[in-house]
Amino acid sequence: MSHPDDNPVFDMVLFGGTGDLVMRKLLPALFQAHVSGQLHEGGRFWAVGRRDLGRAGYLQKVEAEARPHVNGKAGEAAWQAFCERIDYLQLDAEDPAAFQQLAETLAAQNERGVAIFYLSTAPRYFIPICRNLAAAGLNGAHSRVVLEKPLGTDLASSNTINEAVAECFAEDQVYRIDHYLGKEAVQNLLALRFANVLFEPLWQRQWIDSVQITIAESLGVEGRGEFYEGTGALRDMVQNHLLQLLCMVAMEPPASLDADAVRNEKLKVLKSLKPLSEADVAQQVVYGQYREGAIRGQAVPAYRDEANVAPDSRTETFVAIKAEINNWRWAGVPFFLRTGKRMQEKLAEIVVQFRDVPLQLFPGSAAPNRLVIRLQPDEDIRLFMQAKQPGNAMAVTSTVLSLDVCNIDNGRHADAYQRLLLDVIHGKLALFMRRDELVAAWEWVTPIMDYHARHNIEPKPYMAGSWGPAAASALLSKNQSAWHEEL
Repeated sequence: MSHPDDNPVFDMVLFGGTGDLVMRKLLPALFQAHVSGQLHEGGRFWAVGRRDLGRAGYLQKVEAEARPHVNGKAGEAAWQAFCERIDYLQLDAEDPAAFQQLAETLAAQNERGVAIFYLSTAPRYFIPICRNLAAAGLNGAHSRVVLEKPLGTDLASSNTINEAVAECFAEDQVYRIDHYLGKEAVQNLLALRFANVLFEPLWQRQWIDSVQITIAESLGVEGRGEFYEGTGALRDMVQNHLLQLLCMVAMEPPASLDADAVRNEKLKVLKSLKPLSEADVAQQVVYGQYREGAIRGQAVPAYRDEANVAPDSRTETFVAIKAEINNWRWAGVPFFLRTGKRMQEKLAEIVVQFRDVPLQLFPGSAAPNRLVIRLQPDEDIRLFMQAKQPGNAMAVTSTVLSLDVCNIDNGRHADAYQRLLLDVIHGKLALFMRRDELVAAWEWVTPIMDYHARHNIEPKPYMAGSWGPAAASALLSKNQSAWHEEL
């Protein structure tokens, strides 16, 4: 069984240790935890890869590829002390004998506390890695396995992976990571709702008109055309990130902050999502694909002109969905989900649109109240309110109350991966997806995937550098609303 620990000694084995995620995100996050004094002095990191680099060669790669991504200046003494924690192991993920050697290596490091296996690899390696870990006896009570997305490409493939993992590890040893749940503003959403009496009475259908959740990227496929052709925006972003954020907005107050109490409430939301019929998909889902355009004045090609993308590809790079939750709190309130590549800017935010006042007393009243929770590029929470304009006239104007969550406590906060990695080390599961959550999410998106596969839908074009196809705006106009940037 996995239990929260105060500050355990650990070995963290990073499969895919030479990959982009480890270099850009994981090692920089672990360095920040190191310099903040949040790691046991005996904790070590073992990068695993196929290449014969040796420790010295791997540390050269870390210096060139990971150090530039460290927030702030990495002092030489602190950086070298962090690198002392790192070792490299050449290992074929499909070779059982190599895992016996891994077990011997870890056993030789005295009696260590927690063994963490972070699978930053293609999903096809998840099953052989877990089976080889189990065969080598590396799945004991103090072992934990971290699974990066994507966990399959549909419900069937996801079930195949999860069933194989379950044969090797207990559910409370499995950490399915979604880095959006580690963001400070998402954590503050829970505090905002459940630590303040102000918002919770308003957090229901009587007072909220609609909710928007947007994750926009200005980047394109960045040389990953082959991967993206088999994935698309729905699988890449909606099934995981967007639905998890929806759960955080819509969940009922949990009985406690224990992992299962929180995840039980999230599961209830996923189970309450109104299933989409074929007619619903046709009316409530917009697929888009970017054409050539410009991002910040720089010309960029169309998706179909990207490397390893079919010239007649119908893979969606944008999707907008009107979702509904069939329960007493949210019945009739639309949740608009949107994500896309080559959008006007990098942006992730949640917009809670409140209903208008029942009677307008002031001339020229502006828009109703909105609560905007910004997740990236900056993390803050803003409440749009009406206040009287200076002067003799009784007229109101829109003003903003802002909470800069990055500067609370003098700006000392962990980034998303740092927080989540520390939670893995300490055995805290609340911010990780449980298997039944993943199944429920796949069940909800499956009708959308099936509809578009059967009808071979042509995605609606949108210019790179825009906010997506016009049909996405029309989706909200049917509800007498508009996307936040259009208000």
